[in-house]
This record gives sequence, C-alpha cells and structure tokens, in this order.
Amino acid sequence: MATDFIVHEAADGVGVVVVEGLKAGTECSGWIMQENQTITFKILDDIPIGHKVALKDFAVGDTVLKYNTDIGKVVAPIKKGQHLHVHNVKTKRW
Repeated sequence: MATDFIVHEAADGVGVVVVEGLKAGTECSGWIMQENQTITFKILDDIPIGHKVALKDFAVGDTVLKYNTDIGKVVAPIKKGQHLHVHNVKTKRW
C-alpha cells in the first residue's frame, strides 16, 4: 500500500496528507517517520494534499501535537480520520 500521509513521530496527533484526491471512505496508509512504522485507517472526509488528518479522536479543548509541538487547541470535536484544519483547530497565540 502506498503512503497517503506522513507523521513525524508517534506522539503526534495528526498526519500530513501527501497525495492528491484523498476521498472520504478510503482506507489509507501512513508512515510514522521516527519509529519507521506504518498505520492504516479509514479517512472520514475528503482531505486536500498538504492538509492534516486526525490520528485519534479529539475533544473540544484538547491540544493538537504535530512534530511533537503544540499547534493549537480543538474548538469542535474531531474523530480519527477527519480533516483537521482552521474549522476545528485554533492557535493558542491569540
């Protein structure tokens, strides 16, 4: 199976989509670089290349990690496999 998304390390809650046209309902494969592991699960939303996919369920107020770094807080519930972007995550800077 080809790699559809990449994750920096296992502590991350998101992966970055690296293929065009990722469609809802697709069984996708991701590569966790630091651990050199492969994970698979079903994508729940269409997700554009370069955007993030949730690797786990998130509740409102949760912190999202990417590259094991805090990238924001969840403002709407997110399920594993959903598109994670500005509609459901906001920066903590403001």
